[in-house]
Amino acid sequence: MGFKTGIVGLPNVGKSTLFNALTKTAAAQAANFPFCTIEPNVGEVSVPDARLDKLAAIAGSAKIIPTRMTFVDIAGLVKGASKGEGLGNQFLANIRECDAIAHVLRCFEDDDITHVSGTIDPVEDAEVIETELMLADLDSIEKRLVGLVRKIKGGDRDALEQNDLLLRAKAVLEEGKPARTVPVAEDEQKQWKMLQLLTAKKILYVCNVDEENAAKGNAFSERVAAMAAEQGAACVVISAAIEEEISQLDSEEAAMFLEEMGLQEAGLDRLILAGHELLELKTYFTVGPKEARAWTIRKGTLAPAAAGVIHGDFERGFIRGETIAYDDFIACNGELGAKENGKMRAEGKTYEVQDGDVLHFLFNT
Repeated sequence: MGFKTGIVGLPNVGKSTLFNALTKTAAAQAANFPFCTIEPNVGEVSVPDARLDKLAAIAGSAKIIPTRMTFVDIAGLVKGASKGEGLGNQFLANIRECDAIAHVLRCFEDDDITHVSGTIDPVEDAEVIETELMLADLDSIEKRLVGLVRKIKGGDRDALEQNDLLLRAKAVLEEGKPARTVPVAEDEQKQWKMLQLLTAKKILYVCNVDEENAAKGNAFSERVAAMAAEQGAACVVISAAIEEEISQLDSEEAAMFLEEMGLQEAGLDRLILAGHELLELKTYFTVGPKEARAWTIRKGTLAPAAAGVIHGDFERGFIRGETIAYDDFIACNGELGAKENGKMRAEGKTYEVQDGDVLHFLFNT
């Protein structure tokens, strides 16, 4: 089960530098000119989770396998992208394939790095991209509505539902609001996702600050935080330049560097975790002598589907899940202690897997 977060922003805001740090590679070319990233770079990153190390230590696991997330470094967008300006069409198509958006905003001043509009204003930059995405959504909606006319005349129920959702999205977009503000009922979610509206995707604002402001942010990032709070969006402060430097160090050197900079943790860890939370993802664990492993599921996933993340046969032949809550596993010093203290539960097909569950699945072959 892959989850993609697209890294977007105007040219020269630090997207590729951030991507390089995230993937600990120099795969993305970072240069001081627009469109230095043309084909989207894709990288998988481990999701930091201290719980996994503790579980592995108790179980004596030979291997530790964290869960992973995918980040996509997407070409810089410019005003007019919805009409094909710059690399607009390609940019929009790449975003459409992602589950969420990490919007990198320039929150630093540097005369050596050109800003496409000539002034540093992260809120205005955010509005430029949001506007282009909304215009692209309106264009897509208009085309879809025309395409649904014949199906609606034929009494197609799916077409009627899509038409209703599209009209609701159109009304909101015409008010200057993104599609994610449209109230969508649970039974409409499947059709809603199939519309693939760009502004329906959840957004995380990433304030890229200079080294001096990496710990607390600055006036630019404060404005972004206020905007994010107003929208109900997430926001993190990070210095892409620092993170790229840290990514080249070993763990001991990185810890010393962070301490010298007055940082409690790497900004990348906060960014990855914020992306994980943004997508409403949960983590469960399988633990044994061979390996301790984290698995990613969406919030609300039932036990059979969670088992299916490991292997389709587990879901098809699901019998039950033997479940121990993370805190109980730690408090009882492992599976045996949890069993002896009555902390292991047998859960059936209707059980909603909780974040931190330690699971063992029983299934028919």
